[in-house]
Amino acid sequence: MTKEKTSADQLITTIIAGIEEVKGKEITILDLRDIENTVCDYFIVCEGTSNTQVNAIVNSIQKLVSKTTKDKPWHIEGTDNAEWVLMDYVNVVVHVFQKHIREYYDIESLWGDAKTTQIETSY
Repeated sequence: MTKEKTSADQLITTIIAGIEEVKGKEITILDLRDIENTVCDYFIVCEGTSNTQVNAIVNSIQKLVSKTTKDKPWHIEGTDNAEWVLMDYVNVVVHVFQKHIREYYDIESLWGDAKTTQIETSY
């Protein structure tokens, strides 16, 4: 296993733990590596039930990733209205939506060729 794959796997695992820590819902991983001309290797998509929860998910991810991997997002946008927050970790991009915004943009369908993994949550 290459170092790059290991670090991507660790980053994904840590991001998911950050989402689960504040009970983010409907977590999906889109593996974009087999699709040409993509901006990153993975999308992680999840949702929160309110602006407050969306921001809590973002903060939880940032804290856990920083503590575990010493990694910081290259870019974050959307925290002002907290309906769709994008966190760019270069090879992994996290999309934290409110449910109605996620349904409207439906990025899982836009990236329909991606290998999709649903993460089961126990809450």
